[in-house]
Amino acid sequence: MAVKSDIEIARAATKRPIQDIGAKLGIHSDDLVPYGHDKAKVSQRLIDAVQDRPDGKLILVTAINPTPAGEGKTTTTVGLGDGLNAIGKKAVVCIREASLGPCFGMKGGAAGGGYAQVIPMEDMNLHFTGDFHAITSAHNLLAAMIDNHVYWGNTLDIDIRRVVWRRVMDMNDRALRQITASLGGVANGFPREAGFDITVASEVMAILCLARNLADLQKRLGDIIVAYRRDKTPVYCRDLKADGAMTVLLKDALQPNLVQTLENNPAFVHGGPFANIAHGCNSVTATTTALKLADYVVTEAGFGADLGAEKFMNIKCRKAGIAPACVVVVATVRAMKMNGGVAKADLGFENVAAVQAGCANLGRHIENVKSFGVPVIVAINHFVSDTEAEVDAVKAYVASQGSEALLCKHWAQGSAGIIDLATRVAEIADLDAANFAPIYPDAMPLFDKMQTIAQKIYRADGVIADDKIRDQLAQWENQGYGHLPVCMAKTQYSFTTDPERRGAPTGFTIPVREVRLSAGAGFIVAICGEIMTMPGLPRVPSAETIMLNEDGQIEGLF
Repeated sequence: MAVKSDIEIARAATKRPIQDIGAKLGIHSDDLVPYGHDKAKVSQRLIDAVQDRPDGKLILVTAINPTPAGEGKTTTTVGLGDGLNAIGKKAVVCIREASLGPCFGMKGGAAGGGYAQVIPMEDMNLHFTGDFHAITSAHNLLAAMIDNHVYWGNTLDIDIRRVVWRRVMDMNDRALRQITASLGGVANGFPREAGFDITVASEVMAILCLARNLADLQKRLGDIIVAYRRDKTPVYCRDLKADGAMTVLLKDALQPNLVQTLENNPAFVHGGPFANIAHGCNSVTATTTALKLADYVVTEAGFGADLGAEKFMNIKCRKAGIAPACVVVVATVRAMKMNGGVAKADLGFENVAAVQAGCANLGRHIENVKSFGVPVIVAINHFVSDTEAEVDAVKAYVASQGSEALLCKHWAQGSAGIIDLATRVAEIADLDAANFAPIYPDAMPLFDKMQTIAQKIYRADGVIADDKIRDQLAQWENQGYGHLPVCMAKTQYSFTTDPERRGAPTGFTIPVREVRLSAGAGFIVAICGEIMTMPGLPRVPSAETIMLNEDGQIEGLF
């Protein structure tokens, strides 16, 4: 029998009215702002009303470095949420929204897969409730107001050579990485170099995902540094009086989106910063609200634990005052074999030795996550080609690392295939054994924070950066930004900056080619190696096969 695609499974699901899903969390229909019948935003009134409640247990799902073999982190996040509900726990899933860039590019959507998905899948992977459009509009309003201010006399004395606020769009378009703006004569302003990032890399996206409420949102927006004067003093968003209008554009986007899983359990889907170029976590508002409404909150951090989990711990938890009670690291037998040197075409053949060799990548992630003082369990996301001997090899390796691994079949079976993991995760979370702490203090110098991440998480020999970058970091420290955490922008495919170096390499350095101050979001971005903040489309983009069928239904999303 042919295996149904993710979109076919999602389309066949029996959805319940979103008011029924809210009722599972004790949310009255008056506190839901419906977007159709199957999705809604949660009102700020409800968010404010539950703040005095105790927090539930926070469970983070992360993974090994992604490979072409697939890992299934979002699928496992959704499956675990369903599994916890299946064993009688009150649980909610918190994940990020999908960017149009990867949906039409190569990576696909962000709603899970198989029988562990969040629905409506098509809406979630496309325009959803318009949050990304609001973020793009707010970001580009500020860009327009910068150039407009310069055009009308430049009373702030902005040095147009030092405008640091780029434009954004939610699409992969390499042609826009570096452009020249304002050509065409006097009426169009002063020509200058400019460029675009993808919306998920926008500081406005980061701010939305870290803001607590509208007042905090507007303050953070006002703190954005957009340019520098000739004397190198910063020009802030509030100096241009753009923060008020930007907040207006974002007022609805700040409210978390409530949807449901295939098994009609609640899920918050909100925010979407990428973990390779931003901080990779869903919004603080969604996570902290979910913790007040449920006994267990299952959330994910983007890509591998070297990026998503590190930033979740060092940035999101630090900023939000939250801590995970348990961390799940997702791995697959196929990915272990690929890390062990097996070509993708040969992954269907049993190769226990390659599995054992590839487990070094998993082991490093386990050790890294444990260094934050939290208990770790491994979820082996099952593929039909996995053999018993290969699964046993992963379990044995994980046991040798002082942890445990459980086989999970949620992709094919939904919650029924992940009961063992759900039971064990709940047991671990209920022990309150976590002793969470970030791996560096606020007071550590910025460059030393980069060194700490490179050495303790990536296992690099250190960071290399030219004097210009070191001087810039020192200048920011002198301006009062030295306490900020660091957000490393790096390839997701390797601990190194070389995407082809799999496994657990040593004997390398991390080159930092640029640093950016996100004063509103509250972190420093270190751009490492060849990572791009505006991705490009692949040779054969997914967009070529996405279309409407004869029944007017969307085909080709995955």
